[in-house]
Order: sequence, then C-alpha cells, then structure tokens
Amino acid sequence: MNSNFGRRPVLAGLALALIGTHASAKGIKMEDQIPFGMIGKIKAQPGKRAELIAILGSGTGAMPGCRAYLIAEDGKDPDATWITEIWDDAASHKASLQLPAVRDAIAKGRPLIAGFELSAETRPVAGASFLRG
Repeated sequence: MNSNFGRRPVLAGLALALIGTHASAKGIKMEDQIPFGMIGKIKAQPGKRAELIAILGSGTGAMPGCRAYLIAEDGKDPDATWITEIWDDAASHKASLQLPAVRDAIAKGRPLIAGFELSAETRPVAGASFLRG
C-alpha cells in the first residue's frame, strides 16, 4: 500500500494551517469563509474499486459544511476512482476527518487502496450548484 495514505491527513493539516494563517494575516473573518475543494484520484487494489466506492460513500451522509462529495469511476482505468469535494471552508473539511462515520470509512477502505495517484486542493468559485446551500 502507498505510504502517502498515512501522510495525507498530516500534509492536509499542515496545508490547512497555512491557509488559516494566510486568512488571518489578510484580515479575513470567519463569516468571510473561503470555499475549499479537493480533487483526488484513488487507485484501488485490482478488482476492488466497487467495494471501495461503497465504503467511501457510506461515510459521507452527514458532513457539516460539505456542499458536494462526488465519487466517480475513472472511465479508462477499471481500478481508479475520482473524488471531488466542495466545502464551506477548509475548517469544515478538517473537522470531517474526525467524524465517526468518516473515520470508520477510512479504516475499512484503507486495505482496498493501492495508492493515491493525484491530489489537488482547489478554491471553488462557480458551478451549477455551487451557490446553493
């Protein structure tokens, strides 16, 4: 299994801390929250994509601050999955990692993950349902 899975929360936490420091330095208040997004490609163990998707989907029912959590199959790679997330702010994403359902999904899904191929943090600015909420 790719060792980046264990480092991902640490690296994400560091990035979130830097974003928060930058926002404070710029005088951004909590009510002026910056939307936060993530897009990532997860490679499942061979033949385990459907099982991994089911587990990932089970932990997303009630995540405060989550505007969208989309799980999509890669059209060309039968073991790859794309996750697209949109959050009210980076703090909401960070807090979601402590929810029991999310922690349970991570623990169950970890053995099915072969690696993380791509990951990017984004700042959502527009879209069909972006401003709904």
